[in-house]
Amino acid sequence: MKKILALTLCLLVATTVFAQQKFVTIATGGTAGTYFPLGGAMADIWNKNIARMNASAQSTGASIANVNLLKQGSVDIIFVQNDVAKYALDGIELLKGQAYADLRGMACLYNETIQIVALESSGIKSLADLRGKRVSVGAAGSGVEANARQILEAVGLTYNDIKVQYLSFSESANNLKDGNIDAAFTTAGIPTAAIQDLAVSKKIVLVPVEKAIADKLIAKYPFYAVTTVPAGTYQNQNAPVQTVAVKSMLAVSSKLSADLVYELLKTMYANTDRLIAAHSQGKNIKLDSALEGMSIPLHPGAEKFFKEKGLLK
Repeated sequence: MKKILALTLCLLVATTVFAQQKFVTIATGGTAGTYFPLGGAMADIWNKNIARMNASAQSTGASIANVNLLKQGSVDIIFVQNDVAKYALDGIELLKGQAYADLRGMACLYNETIQIVALESSGIKSLADLRGKRVSVGAAGSGVEANARQILEAVGLTYNDIKVQYLSFSESANNLKDGNIDAAFTTAGIPTAAIQDLAVSKKIVLVPVEKAIADKLIAKYPFYAVTTVPAGTYQNQNAPVQTVAVKSMLAVSSKLSADLVYELLKTMYANTDRLIAAHSQGKNIKLDSALEGMSIPLHPGAEKFFKEKGLLK
């Protein structure tokens, strides 16, 4: 009888401990991008600093795929572009008719720079030069692809004017290396690993988004902002290049515990040194810019945290 009681007690304790475990899955992006290393660093921060936390980062197809994973309940936190988050909430653009009313903002992170990379040998120096060229516009249905289409529209081009290829970051880099395409759109924090790697083996150029085109783009799509890729970001890039950017952000379901969201944010912002160690964009994940570019309603747990920090009234 004592053995049965002891075993029952052990099972009760084990069940209680398991119930107290906090399981968090973070949907990031491809391994050659910026989301994946930062997501891994966030999981590490939370596991080391929050009791009974079990956080993990998983490689995914990035923004659009992440929204769908969150909607399905397969993950708890997603990396997503702020423009895609807005599309998802309202059911427009890439997610037309698929409104996700429960999507909530956790924090904005850093600029996701639209980088149009071309082989120097292609002769492409401006966006207008893309006409008739073999161009990767990102994976089909991705946030990158939306950016590419909107920028081409501002230039006066459509997919009918180029030879479209739907390729991920790493696929674009490999096809540029092999000479199978002439140029590629990439939306990611700089420096982007896939472009760094490409620049070592091939002479590349970053195609600028000129002011007139940027102004036209921003007038229609206000979530864009003008930014610059500093000189020396990539090998043999000797001058700064003007382009545009959207914001990366963390988003969650409105159903996620407010206490948990609060705890995750508090812990992340107290340990940003780990984010900096994971990727150079980590230095731009700052508390004072966490609400810049927030395109969807905040989660109540995030509201509580940012109010305590004086960023919200």
